[in-house]
Amino acid sequence: MKILIVCGAGASSAFVAHRLRVSGKERGLTLTVVAGSESDLPSSLDTIDVLLVGPHLEPRFERLSAQAKERGVGVALLPKSVFSARDGDLALDLAVDAEHERSWV
Repeated sequence: MKILIVCGAGASSAFVAHRLRVSGKERGLTLTVVAGSESDLPSSLDTIDVLLVGPHLEPRFERLSAQAKERGVGVALLPKSVFSARDGDLALDLAVDAEHERSWV
């Protein structure tokens, strides 16, 4: 599964991406996880399976979600607690759920 985590500038999402990779490895999943900024989206949507959106982008989530779904990409909004989480389990669960949702689109 190819996952893009976006936030405003891409810095905070890098920490989430690292923890998500570790959790995926612990579960035996093959993941490619990249952190990026909202400006990365137009060129990235055709190359990913799941888009995870940082909580501070919630006001734009509906628009970002529509763009992702239009291209068959699963999407989920990350809760604020994801940045303080000790592991990437919550983010991974959201990504897996979004991937399953994608298959029904």
